[in-house]
Amino acid sequence: MSKILIRGAKVLGGEPQDVLIDGETIAATARQGEIDWSGAGLSAEGATVIEADGQILLPGLVDLHTHLREPGREDSETVLTGTRAAASGGYTSVFAMANTHPVADTAGVVEQVWRLGKESGYCDVQPIGAVTVGLEGRKLAELGAMHDSAAGVTVFSDDGKCVDDAVIMRRALEYVKAFGGVVAQHAQEPRLTEGAQMNEGIVSAELGLGGWPAVAEESIIARDVLLAEHVGSRVHICHLSTAGSVEIVRWAKSRGIDVTAEVTPHHLLLTDELVRSYNPVYKVNPPLRTEKDVLALREALADGTIDIVATDHAPHPHEDKDCEWAAAAMGMVGLETALSVVQQTMVETGLLDWAGVADRMSFAPARIGRATGHGRPVSAGEPANLTLVDPAYRGVVDPADFASRSRNTPYEGRELPGRVTHTFLRGRATVVDGKLA
Repeated sequence: MSKILIRGAKVLGGEPQDVLIDGETIAATARQGEIDWSGAGLSAEGATVIEADGQILLPGLVDLHTHLREPGREDSETVLTGTRAAASGGYTSVFAMANTHPVADTAGVVEQVWRLGKESGYCDVQPIGAVTVGLEGRKLAELGAMHDSAAGVTVFSDDGKCVDDAVIMRRALEYVKAFGGVVAQHAQEPRLTEGAQMNEGIVSAELGLGGWPAVAEESIIARDVLLAEHVGSRVHICHLSTAGSVEIVRWAKSRGIDVTAEVTPHHLLLTDELVRSYNPVYKVNPPLRTEKDVLALREALADGTIDIVATDHAPHPHEDKDCEWAAAAMGMVGLETALSVVQQTMVETGLLDWAGVADRMSFAPARIGRATGHGRPVSAGEPANLTLVDPAYRGVVDPADFASRSRNTPYEGRELPGRVTHTFLRGRATVVDGKLA
């Protein structure tokens, strides 16, 4: 593989540095002018030079919550198109949720997804295994077999459905504890959300749409952190969305409970006021909440109560979203816009610096998911999984430009900051000058 010299990039937003990639690893880093690139065996002669003045160099992003839809719903997304979208957004590793058709509840299915990821070549794909057979919540899936498979599953989730049976949840936590796994819970008490269409509040009352109360999320989180404490196991909260959920997680962490949590980009930016348009692109699970919730989520991400940003990239074909609100599918695509939304909501508001972004979008998710080789420092000897970002860029979101097979973005026509100019997977460019390699 050829050498690549990234010149003058701000590593994690710090001082400009030169970074030399040689093969699959970072060969050397140094402040500009501090190293003679033609000496000490670190010759960059013949290297491809990328002038990165003013750009931010981050470790490759890691998404702990992606829906790739394959097998079974290739009309929405495939592993290939989903990983191309991920690379476009700066990701070098994604965790693929289990709600496929068939469900990823056996070693055979998770290995299929893992191999499709290997074949795609755009980013690493780590399958997430289902907690229960068929996502039905009645019987534990083959957790140990999925962990011992070639896919090496460490994260388990029935995402899309809640593991609402406390006994099943306890058993799952006990089982994964044996090999250091984690259960990622979709916190939604089903009886409290029957017929729900949006956040329960003033807007739902005015529109006459079925309300989705915050307590439906918060009650499950409270139960599960107590179960995790009792068992001594790890629990991860998917797409946390309310101010009350923040307080529960904060309390749990203060007790030393091993809980982590994620927030989506759309819950950091959008509110339930958008539902007044009745545009199904804003229909999502959990629903868009209030401005108060949005501000609480931003503060919690800044102070570390919420550990990571995860996209919950949920592609749907045109016909599943371009219909009346009640019939529309829930979900939004997010891989290609996530970093821009985080820049707008967290960096440009002063709540996080770029080192904080690297932590919430690379280091921490890689640590939670045990993504080997990802979320590593930008330093010599480390795998060259890297993302180069132009933070000065401003552009209007056009879903026609997406690499994803689906176009259900809530940001169409909205101006967002920042653009991924280059993505490197083990030293190989998957994105060059903002375009897929």
